[in-house]
Amino acid sequence: MVMKYLQNIGRSLMLPVAVLPAAAILMGIGYWMDPSGWGEENVVAAFLIKAGESIVSGESMSILFAVGIAFGMSKDKDGSAALSGLVSYLVITTLLSTDSVALLQSTDPENVNAAFDNIENQFIGIISGIVASIMYNRFSQVKLPDAFAFFSGKRLVPIMTAVTSLIVSAILFFVWPVVYSGLVSFGKAILDLDAIGAGLYGFFNRLLIPTGLHHALNSVFWFDVAGINDIANFWSGEGEKGVTGMYMAGFFPVMMFGLPAAALAMYHTAKTNRKKTAASLLLAAGFASFFTGVTEPLEFSFMFLAPALYVVHAALTGISMAVAAAFDWTAGFGFSAGFVDFILSSRLPLANQPFMLLVQGLIIAVIYYVLFRFLITKFNFKTPGREDDVDSTESSSEPSTSNDDISVMAKEIYAGLGGDENVLTLDNCVTRLRLDVKDMDAVDQQRIKNTGVPGINIVGKNSIQVIVGTQVQFVADEIKKIRN
Repeated sequence: MVMKYLQNIGRSLMLPVAVLPAAAILMGIGYWMDPSGWGEENVVAAFLIKAGESIVSGESMSILFAVGIAFGMSKDKDGSAALSGLVSYLVITTLLSTDSVALLQSTDPENVNAAFDNIENQFIGIISGIVASIMYNRFSQVKLPDAFAFFSGKRLVPIMTAVTSLIVSAILFFVWPVVYSGLVSFGKAILDLDAIGAGLYGFFNRLLIPTGLHHALNSVFWFDVAGINDIANFWSGEGEKGVTGMYMAGFFPVMMFGLPAAALAMYHTAKTNRKKTAASLLLAAGFASFFTGVTEPLEFSFMFLAPALYVVHAALTGISMAVAAAFDWTAGFGFSAGFVDFILSSRLPLANQPFMLLVQGLIIAVIYYVLFRFLITKFNFKTPGREDDVDSTESSSEPSTSNDDISVMAKEIYAGLGGDENVLTLDNCVTRLRLDVKDMDAVDQQRIKNTGVPGINIVGKNSIQVIVGTQVQFVADEIKKIRN
């Protein structure tokens, strides 16, 4: 049940995640054009960086996740669910902003825990989307007394979402700073472990990406929280050669080679009739990882669909960090650990044998590809292109696609399912109608098959899937018209 819920989150993230690679590439090109000024000395670079930043920045990405998950996990994919996701995100991030917390604590903003400076993150976006989807699925059909009838149904959803978000905010008010401060303390505790410490940092850095709490660890190693200030010292040349940059170097082999190789493994293991769909996402996300070092488009494409595989990725990142630190191979980044930053940083005085990171990257790529491909096929992980919604037994044949034929087909399928008296919920994926029915015995499977659909799949006591093909969206829309 938990795995199925996580996979539903993963599927819901596909739409917002698909937007990210293009934005990341725009930022990478802009940063390449103006590496030192972030667009301050080049108008075109500024334009590209800001255009990409409008999507890739933590706040923007979080909003996309809140809206996407709320919409994708609502039972009938309604716009009011997406709106409610935004409502939840705004309520939580506004109540837990530094200024708001300062008012609640009757103190100055500079005295507020640094955790609240990082409240606008992907984790909050995901939580907001989940809250909104639960409220939509629970309250979208509720009828209030006549005096309050205007607020019935879908209009009630944003209201209930806002109320629930108040409760979530109250919990996070106490929990978030404790967890954040604990991670900062953990980061400081592993400073003296040298290569092992770098490996632990790399492992937990990736593991914490879904929660947004990786910023807590980053602040210890990349900035001046504990006197390391790895990024600034590397670019200014004020650090120690072979040491400064050790908390950045190991990311290059993973982001430039490892993750793209993982994307290739996911493509090769995708089901035949889903390869094109998987390729469009994985190719763009893999290139964004290599060129810019922005990994979220690729990582979020499988972290919820196959969480165990994501843990493997985190472990391999930790190993890469430890190896680079052990051999004193160093490089740095100002944007992220991609090709752009590697070329720019490899010429700096504190770079130490940076091209050995490319050799390490080639080895890491082989490990990622072999391990990912083996684990995906061995344990049937639901990576992009392998989701349960589509399987390799589906026929590639499709029914007629004219509007009249689709309308007739939809009416026949709906009648075969038992109509309004039997159909509880309706949803669709890329090729299938997914429905819950009251009584499976009331479903006339032969009548449905007579419409020309490739097949029917019974997936539970009350759950049935009708395999339609790539025209499924139009059939689903026609059935929704009938239901309305």
